[in-house]
Amino acid sequence: MGACSPGKKDTIPAVRSRFEPVVLSYHAVSARWEHRLAVPPQALERQVRLLLRLGYRAVPAADVVPGRGRLLHVTFDDAFESVLDAVYVLERLEAPATVFACSALADGGQPFPIQHPADRGETTATDLRTLDWDRLRRLADRGVEIGSHSVSHPLLTRLADAELDRELRHSRERLESELQRPCRFLAYPFGDHDERVRAAARRAGYEAAFGLPGKAKPFDAFGLPRIGIYRKDRLWRFSLKTSGRRQVGALARWR
Repeated sequence: MGACSPGKKDTIPAVRSRFEPVVLSYHAVSARWEHRLAVPPQALERQVRLLLRLGYRAVPAADVVPGRGRLLHVTFDDAFESVLDAVYVLERLEAPATVFACSALADGGQPFPIQHPADRGETTATDLRTLDWDRLRRLADRGVEIGSHSVSHPLLTRLADAELDRELRHSRERLESELQRPCRFLAYPFGDHDERVRAAARRAGYEAAFGLPGKAKPFDAFGLPRIGIYRKDRLWRFSLKTSGRRQVGALARWR
């Protein structure tokens, strides 16, 4: 399948200078794996429930791209197999999600490569297992958006132009071919991007791309901010990260 048509891209308005929605960025979901990237399923459920109680409306990824409104979207980078547990939670909450997968890892659900020795800890091959093509198809059939996280998860800002284009374009094309549906969105590995990387994402045929806070100002459709959520983020910290101090009082009243 090819890139989305220009007419389809034109249906998404330009992003405002101030991005209003909350887009959460998770990775693994596990009570057992005590890694900074692994959030227990119970914690994820409490976090999403809190935002819904505070008046956020859970919507698909395309709805947050214009940057308007008190909207919530949940994303998962790296397509860890443990994300399946999170999908069940989000279905109960009627909260749409996007899973960003590396196309090279989906061949057989290969273990995600841990790049920093300090991150390995008690990690096992099961903890690092990623979703293969069959499981990604099943998620897509259940309404989960499947986006690109590049081919092999490199730091994109350090790549030469040709390799950068290959990482972004080939990943999108492979996802579209395997899943038989458009791959509309990209999440930059490590949340890292610059003007050159954003231009490459546009050329590669995506509709929008997500990073992490503080990268592209004013925000545009290829520098959408997300809030990284990690195992250490207890509910009070999560509230501060997502809503600011003005919501702490609401948190104290919520059980």
